[in-house]
Amino acid sequence: MTTLTRQDLNFGQVVADILCEFLEVAIHLILYVREVYPSGIFQKRKKYNVPVQMSCHPELNQYIQDTLHCVKPLIEKNEAEKVVVVILDKEHHPVERFVFEISQPPLLSISSETLLSHVEQLLRAVILKISVCDAVLDNNPPGCTFTVLVHTREAAARNMEKIQVIKDFPWIVADEQEVHMQGSRLIPLKTMTSDIVKMQLYVEERAQKTS
Repeated sequence: MTTLTRQDLNFGQVVADILCEFLEVAIHLILYVREVYPSGIFQKRKKYNVPVQMSCHPELNQYIQDTLHCVKPLIEKNEAEKVVVVILDKEHHPVERFVFEISQPPLLSISSETLLSHVEQLLRAVILKISVCDAVLDNNPPGCTFTVLVHTREAAARNMEKIQVIKDFPWIVADEQEVHMQGSRLIPLKTMTSDIVKMQLYVEERAQKTS
């Protein structure tokens, strides 16, 4: 068993690569399961050795990729606390918030040959939970859209406006209504704990989805 710091083997970059790949799959699957877009734009793929639905729409895919490309440096520096997929109704009010809480240990004790396979098993369990989450959630109103929010640690937040990873894709402060939801219930979906990252996934669901 070896103990590594975050600097060894560019530990932060490895974690960021793993999490961003996972979040891309998770976001596509949430959009499919919660019927934000028509099922016809999705195609069945295999990720983490389980079937998932991934969008074939170029503009949607590019938006998700650009968002995660901007999130990646924050995860790499352990400055992202939460990544939130917010589903909004026609009036741009949130009806659901899928919250991925992320934390990383300062030290890493691993047997390197088993690390990735173990993490993949844990991520597979989260994906499977997302794929059946509609069983515990009410139907959303028609015409929903979505956005992705990132909650950062305070020190990172002060520098956010200076960071523009992709040209014409700047960070902006989230609207208050996207961050807070009145009269919501909290539904825990899955918690995963590994040597490189801990993640908790839960959904905040608005009690009254139709006005």
